[in-house]
Amino acid sequence: MRFLSGPLTGGNQALELAFAHATLRRVSQDRADETVRIYRPTSPVVAFGRRDERLPGFKRAVGSALERGFTPVLRPTGGRAVAYTEAALVVDHTRHEINAVAGQEQRFISFGTMFADMFREWGIDARVGAVPGEYCAGAQSVNARGVVKLVGTAQRVVRDGWLFSSLIVVGDDEPIKEVLSEVYRHLDQDFDEGSVGSLTTEAPGLGIDLVESMVARAIVGDTMATPAARDGATIDLALQLFADHATE
Repeated sequence: MRFLSGPLTGGNQALELAFAHATLRRVSQDRADETVRIYRPTSPVVAFGRRDERLPGFKRAVGSALERGFTPVLRPTGGRAVAYTEAALVVDHTRHEINAVAGQEQRFISFGTMFADMFREWGIDARVGAVPGEYCAGAQSVNARGVVKLVGTAQRVVRDGWLFSSLIVVGDDEPIKEVLSEVYRHLDQDFDEGSVGSLTTEAPGLGIDLVESMVARAIVGDTMATPAARDGATIDLALQLFADHATE
């Protein structure tokens, strides 16, 4: 397993997503090892789903994200629009696996349970399941108190591999509420801004450094604590896939 940490040089948010896509391609072709990457975005992002792109209000939604200082990009995984800032962690896990689709539901359950168990150690009433009106609704979201969403999970499954992406909202729930309210209004999709939560709202004083180290330990273990170097072939492929994740 390879463990990668931190954003790409330059902080282009579409390229960050293209890198996850490129890693999936290489892993599925058995040209790269199982990979876990954890990074903090370097600027605010609204990541739209492919279904969002086909809606009549998509361009207006993109414009509203830009007006609020959020970079609009297109997700490599399934799901609807999500928003996050520098006070978030993105966890991308890719693995080569024959007949990867067979384990799709179990991966949602396993990752959701792992995060909820971890958050409960910090005194958060964390549960697995969707909350009413949440953005990018998912049956295995991680929530607090059954009221606010803390983690969204999504997958992309190909013939012989999978990408499982988790978005952990550590802070900045207020600007996320504001931008998603406008984005979902333009997309004509249901959304309740009261469903947006964050770890620091639930556990004041909780630091993102601690969250990142605990997530890394839970997924890759203590023996994998030192991040590996990114390989040039994956970066080259990400550059080729860049246009698939940019909104313009």
